[in-house]
Amino acid sequence: MSFSRVYSAQTHLLSGHIITIETDLAKGLHLFSIVGLPDKAVEESKDRVSSAIKNSGFQSPKTKNQKIVVSLSPADLKKEGPFFDVAIALGYLLSSEEISFDPEKKLFLGELGLNGDVRPITGTLPLAEEAQKRGFTELYVPKENALEAALVEGITVYPVTTLIEVIEHLDQKKGKGSETDTAVIKKIEPIPTTEIIPSTAKYAIDFAEVRGQESAKRALEIAAAGGHNILLWGPPGTGKTMLARAFVGILPELPREHILEVTGIHSISGTTGGALVTTAPLRTPHHTASYVSVIGGGAIPKPGEVTLAHRGVLFLDEFPEFEKRVLESLRQPLEDSVVSISRSKGTALFPSNFILIAAMNPCPCGNRGSRQKECICTASDLARYSRKLSGPIMDRIDLFVEVGQIEYEALSDHSTVGEESKLIRERVRKARTIQEKRFHAIGRTTGTNSDLSAKDLPHFAPLSADVQTLLNKTATELKLSPRVYHRMIKLARTIADLEGVKDIEVSHILEALQYRPKQV
Repeated sequence: MSFSRVYSAQTHLLSGHIITIETDLAKGLHLFSIVGLPDKAVEESKDRVSSAIKNSGFQSPKTKNQKIVVSLSPADLKKEGPFFDVAIALGYLLSSEEISFDPEKKLFLGELGLNGDVRPITGTLPLAEEAQKRGFTELYVPKENALEAALVEGITVYPVTTLIEVIEHLDQKKGKGSETDTAVIKKIEPIPTTEIIPSTAKYAIDFAEVRGQESAKRALEIAAAGGHNILLWGPPGTGKTMLARAFVGILPELPREHILEVTGIHSISGTTGGALVTTAPLRTPHHTASYVSVIGGGAIPKPGEVTLAHRGVLFLDEFPEFEKRVLESLRQPLEDSVVSISRSKGTALFPSNFILIAAMNPCPCGNRGSRQKECICTASDLARYSRKLSGPIMDRIDLFVEVGQIEYEALSDHSTVGEESKLIRERVRKARTIQEKRFHAIGRTTGTNSDLSAKDLPHFAPLSADVQTLLNKTATELKLSPRVYHRMIKLARTIADLEGVKDIEVSHILEALQYRPKQV
């Protein structure tokens, strides 16, 4: 036999693609060629594979006078990364008849070390999902990735640590030609389906640790309950960053489908470290971050921070200091919960359904309006600062909250303890449950009030005549845009849900309206 066909996979955008690896051997001067649009990492795999085969007890392909052609198909898809090393090694050994096994319905993933060790890869979860969809029954992955791969039901996952371990498990010749001729043949035990255990992790910051700022805490509770965007503004050092970091502690646990979705995204990006993402992610890019790192992009589009924050929180500290192009690009994800990356070869859509928490100072020096320090900003500084935040971006933020200076007596008073995050989280969970039941009653998928469209509002958030009159009058006085008008109704709906009230009342509208900006 001089020809073999085995299967591997790679990630492309946020999904997996099955790659067929065909190996052909022919007599002639030594040549090891890999075709099928390989990148540099794939090109270099022939050296890793050759050394791994040699150090696993077989004769190195480089010592033979033969022409080796490895074809990766589909040929028009760019092949990236070290996903294929194990499959290429097995394909070569099959073609050279040094081992024998049936490769059908089996998929192999992993990078090879020069000594034959199998090293971890990224994106295991979406690759396992694609393998299961395509009818594969066995999946061989690096041991470090096995827990993640075993989240997928309907496929047997084998954790492997070395190339020879895979060969001993598969080889019908029992490793003939290798150093394991007389060894006891070992079978790899499949890993059981991974059970998702709700996280009991203690968050770094609890709301009880934040002194004062009760109005900001109330606004953050509303934002968590309805998935609303919020902007915290005030002088430096008043607790804006601390509040934002404590915010994830009041968000409810992710359901299973969201855990799989978020873990898959972070696995492709290589940020999981082999662990599952079971809580809402918090992403905090620095204000000097580039457009591509925040929004996503590249020659082959990769997800950015807005996608890594999917189902979680995107915290943008020093909000006006971000590049204007970055801020304007937030319009689409804030409105549609997706971000579109267009390139000459096509367009990629990445999910980006997150809660935005923005924080900013009232002016570049941070002392505007302060009773303690004098603002040194010029009129041009203030104008330039405010111009960074366009009307369309401000319209997409539901709550504007001032985080003011705290009296020193309050900071030093340890006798008063604020409400703990777990108590607030329970109220948020109850409000989310009310929303889920409301959506499920008409066959809608799970969502939050912030996901409602304008045509949904008459059904989900009807207003009485008195409430409608008040809202219309106030909207006229404040000159609210139609987008803000509808967002105020959604916000009032969330406030009513937190109170467990069926209908939106005047007090709910009034509280929602008080979160519109007075001075930013």
